Amino acid sequence: MQGQPIKVKANMGRSKIFEREGIVHQIHPSLFVIETIEKRQRTARATYQFSDVLTRQVELSDPQTGEMLFPWLAEDE
Repeated sequence: MQGQPIKVKANMGRSKIFEREGIVHQIHPSLFVIETIEKRQRTARATYQFSDVLTRQVELSDPQTGEMLFPWLAEDE
């Protein structure tokens, strides 16, 4: 998925939800890097761990369709 657009929704705790759209910049064995365009055309990078995706702290979706990339993780047990 490197180079593909992605939407990230992260739970930062205490009712703080963080949403951004960006491009998957780098992928490493335990984390991935998202590059986003900020105000005044500045780029910012944020890193997320794959364990955060598995524990549902971070949700990944397609920015065009809004479909979750891993829908089986969203199902309630």
